[in-house]
Amino acid sequence: MSHSHDHPSNEDCADYLERIVYFLDNELDEADCSAVRLHLDACNPCLEKYDLQRTVKAVVARSCSEAAPQELRERVMFRIREVQVQISEG
Repeated sequence: MSHSHDHPSNEDCADYLERIVYFLDNELDEADCSAVRLHLDACNPCLEKYDLQRTVKAVVARSCSEAAPQELRERVMFRIREVQVQISEG
């Protein structure tokens, strides 16, 4: 690595981990984006957390855009109605 500074403190990492969420959602201005990128380049634990959050976000986004098969939807709705009946009789 070409970085000459020491490893960031835990407080720094906590601050950056908070900002990573906004970074992933493209809600930071360019100066903050640059700061987050620099930190991720220098801090492997934060980079791993960033990669994990990015992966989870991609999986959730993909699963939200897929429709459940009709048979599954019917089974889920049937089970919800069963539970509602049990609650109202209980």
